[in-house]
Amino acid sequence: MEKMKFETPDMAQMNIEKIAVLFPNCVTESKAADGKLKKAVNFDALKQMLGESVAEGDESYEFTWVGKRDAMVEAAKPIRKTLRPCVEESKNFDTTENLYIEGDNLEALKLLQEGYLGKVKMIYIDPPYNTGNDFIYKDDFRMDSAKYAEESGAVDDEGNRMVQNSDSNGRFHSDWCSMIYSRLLLARNLLTDDGVIFISIDDNEQANLKKICDEVFGGDCFVGDFVWKRRQMVDSRSKNGVSEDHEYCLAYFRCCDGKLKGVLSDMTKFSNPDNDPRGNWRSSDLTGLATADKRPNLHYDLTNPETGITYPCPPLGWRYDKNHMKELIEKKEILFPADPSGRPRKKMFVKDLGSLYTGISTILNTVYNTQGTRELKGLFDEKTFFDFPKPTDLVKLFVDQNESKDFIVLDFFSGSATTAHAVMQLNAEDGGHRKFIMVQLPEKCDENSEAAKAGYKTICEIGKERIRRAGDKILAEQQAKEKSAADKTDLFESASDKSATAKTLDIGFRVLKIDDSNMKDVYYSAGEISQQDLVEQISNIKDGRTDMDLLFGCLVDWGVPLSLPIKTETIENLQVYNVNDGDLVACFANDIPEAAIRQIAAAKPLRAVFRDSSFKSDSAKINVTEIFKTISPNTTVKVV
Repeated sequence: MEKMKFETPDMAQMNIEKIAVLFPNCVTESKAADGKLKKAVNFDALKQMLGESVAEGDESYEFTWVGKRDAMVEAAKPIRKTLRPCVEESKNFDTTENLYIEGDNLEALKLLQEGYLGKVKMIYIDPPYNTGNDFIYKDDFRMDSAKYAEESGAVDDEGNRMVQNSDSNGRFHSDWCSMIYSRLLLARNLLTDDGVIFISIDDNEQANLKKICDEVFGGDCFVGDFVWKRRQMVDSRSKNGVSEDHEYCLAYFRCCDGKLKGVLSDMTKFSNPDNDPRGNWRSSDLTGLATADKRPNLHYDLTNPETGITYPCPPLGWRYDKNHMKELIEKKEILFPADPSGRPRKKMFVKDLGSLYTGISTILNTVYNTQGTRELKGLFDEKTFFDFPKPTDLVKLFVDQNESKDFIVLDFFSGSATTAHAVMQLNAEDGGHRKFIMVQLPEKCDENSEAAKAGYKTICEIGKERIRRAGDKILAEQQAKEKSAADKTDLFESASDKSATAKTLDIGFRVLKIDDSNMKDVYYSAGEISQQDLVEQISNIKDGRTDMDLLFGCLVDWGVPLSLPIKTETIENLQVYNVNDGDLVACFANDIPEAAIRQIAAAKPLRAVFRDSSFKSDSAKINVTEIFKTISPNTTVKVV
């Protein structure tokens, strides 16, 4: 019976597996530091396969910084961590499909790799802008001053400093680049093929972020660089006389053939002043986009057959050739102006629109930062607990760029949890079933802040409380709206589908906290353990860990989504956990009788897991394996 490994995937080995699919002859085996054989890439063979397409030397184009290699290694390195459920801090724990993960987001992204690989349709993040006072992520790959000075050439061979090592040199940006680079490498794996990521940033690191994203996602997958006018009024306080009124939001697809939904067309421009039987229409441009030497067939003078007025050819010609233009004239779709100096236009009918949506502008001038502040203060009794939160309408705009209304939204720089608020609000507005995963480091609130004085110790506590309050407010508004609709119409009719929106609206979230592995790190040596200890079977599980801790550790290790429903059943007076009606069944009791094993096997779960100490001997474990082989041969059985 196999044991659970409780270690995140080795991303380097996963990448080698991908190479092996394309070039199996370039993958071999080599002995690792621990003496075990691992797959490795034969780069000489790979170079031969790629021919002249291998970049070598100093002539290739790339964006690099001191610490980039360490960041890449850190992203691929497995960790022995787990996610521990915190039911008391959650809301609707048993029914919600939303997650709030508390801990370092680099570790969180690693823990999500197997369960959410290729399952996240949209990511929105608002990372630290590296303004000098908001950089709080201290990863293992961050270098001390001496190492940085050596690698960046800031010291000579004798170790003498050659340039001053201050925040004004490259290290200031290098630390930030390393931080975001490793996280984006992992985040890309989670996106669906048609998934998209939006990243808010300002001028401090926009240029560097664009280059990093071009490398991680590919320049061909670049969607656009949205410019958001965040400030409504000009700021006259700047020393250089420039009011910085904007931020950016970089967008990239997971694959190059993605498309955003766009924004709803302005249908007020359509009308039917001439009672055209084909319905509402508006006039559209008829001019072309090509010069006469490129498209000579589109360059001609156009004559109105009814009035004889001739309209000269525009500089870039017409949109259609003579034959097509003649057909449009016959169908009364060309609008000829009375003035010969005017320019003919075309009727565009609503019925002929391929979509009611038009392209989304990269200039966002619809909502301001002050709205985000007002929203948060409105939820917290007009008190300021968080500086400059993003407005929900901004995040809703990005979330709504997916045609689907049923997908996962991830934000691993959750902050005040604006993204969670936006997802719940949008679901209430359009009846969607979007789910969110928020990740936030439990950064301590300043002891002099209003938040700390109100009892909030960390940013996580503010974010979780915001989701609770926002969810209650959204639900109350939805219920009031449905009650109003019911009062105005037939009560039976109105209750049929509209009330289902409030009933199915998910305003809950499961709180999961990153912690060390549930398994003990140090085992006893032969001289430290007695025969009586062996008889009693010393547990390999850390003290204080509950059955729910073990269950979620198994979900992470097995790559099972963490939002699936969990039922608690009683079999032979033992507590048994059933995840999503048989995706995984777990029993962590001691001395599980054979009758209980047979009942669990009879349910034919996909996976079954028990404690190693649940069985008195190796023969008892073998018996369990044989029972499952007989009753449910397709079940994978493991122990912790």
